[in-house]
Amino acid sequence: MEELQKAAKIAFASTFSFYLKAHNFHWNVEGVHFKQLHDLFEVIYSEVYGSIDDFAENIRKLQAYAPASLERFSMLSTIDDENGMPDTGGMIQELLGDSEKIIHVLKIVYDIAEREGKHGFSNFLAERMDAHEKHSWMLRSCLK
Repeated sequence: MEELQKAAKIAFASTFSFYLKAHNFHWNVEGVHFKQLHDLFEVIYSEVYGSIDDFAENIRKLQAYAPASLERFSMLSTIDDENGMPDTGGMIQELLGDSEKIIHVLKIVYDIAEREGKHGFSNFLAERMDAHEKHSWMLRSCLK
C-alpha cells in the first residue's frame, strides 16, 4: 500500500502542477490565435481542476494525506515549472509534453492500483488517462 500511496501523491502533485501551468498559459497567451488558445487552455485547465478534489479524496481512501502546499507539489511533481513566458507554439508544445508525462505517471499508478486490488481508484485513473489523451489530441492538432 505504501508504494501506491507514494505513486498517487506524485500523480496528484503532477496533475495540480499541470492545472496551474495550463491556467497560467490561459491568462498570458498572446498573438493572432489568442481567442482560440485562450479558450482551449480554459477547457483544459477547467477539466483538470474538476478532478483535483476527487483525486485528493482517493488518496485519503488509501489512508494517506494528500499533499497540499506549493513546496510539496514542487518536490513531488514530474511537471517542470515554467518561469518564463513561451510563445504560443511553445505553450502548446509544453502542455502537450506535460499531458503525455501525466498519462505516463497515471499509467504507473494505475498498474499499482490494479495489483493492489484498488479497482475503484484504478477506474478513476483510467478516466484521468482518457481525459489527458483528449487534451493531448487537441494540443497536438493545434501544432499541425
